[in-house]
Amino acid sequence: MPFAYAAWHPTAPEPLPTIVALHGHGADGQDLLGLAPLLAGGRVMMLCPQAEFALSPGISAYTWFHRDAGGQRTIEEFERVAAGLRAFIEEMVPRCGGDPARTVILGFSQGGTLAYRIGLAEPGRFAGVAALSTYFPDDVAGALPGTPLGEVPLLVQHGTFDPMIAVQRAQTSRDLLRAIGASPEYHEYPMQHEIGRESMVDLSEWLERVLDLP
Repeated sequence: MPFAYAAWHPTAPEPLPTIVALHGHGADGQDLLGLAPLLAGGRVMMLCPQAEFALSPGISAYTWFHRDAGGQRTIEEFERVAAGLRAFIEEMVPRCGGDPARTVILGFSQGGTLAYRIGLAEPGRFAGVAALSTYFPDDVAGALPGTPLGEVPLLVQHGTFDPMIAVQRAQTSRDLLRAIGASPEYHEYPMQHEIGRESMVDLSEWLERVLDLP
């Protein structure tokens, strides 16, 4: 089970709306934790699991997948990690005081590929899926159930100057998502591989909407 960092409110009178945030390649569980007070007025709990594989000894940089000798991750490895994260969410959200019925899964870069897989695999399970500076893996589309995806609130944000994942790849992902029945709310911003001020404002407003926060 991944190690996790959490921002939470121990005096909350009831389970809190929750964001499960999956970091990107080369980051760690604390990378997205600083977003907690900036999103939805700080009214959500943020749970940030940390990936399994350290990139270098002594450096807090991790990646989600083991890769083969050719540097590629297999679909079996992708499914293994996704299953582990699903189990983590089911256990840790209620344990930490979160509300399973009001949980958004958010992923940045490599973490976004997992957010797509986990969030779209069970339509209706999550309040929404936010995919930031990422792409929808081609081999994941075939692994999704044949259930309607159009009702899944899906936010996609990408920078037009992203040097890591070209914006054209995000556009291709958007089109693929539409082709399999999803209805992504798609936004581009004049930024690089990051979460910029404008995208942060839009993300916060979207969270308030899908988590039904006043």
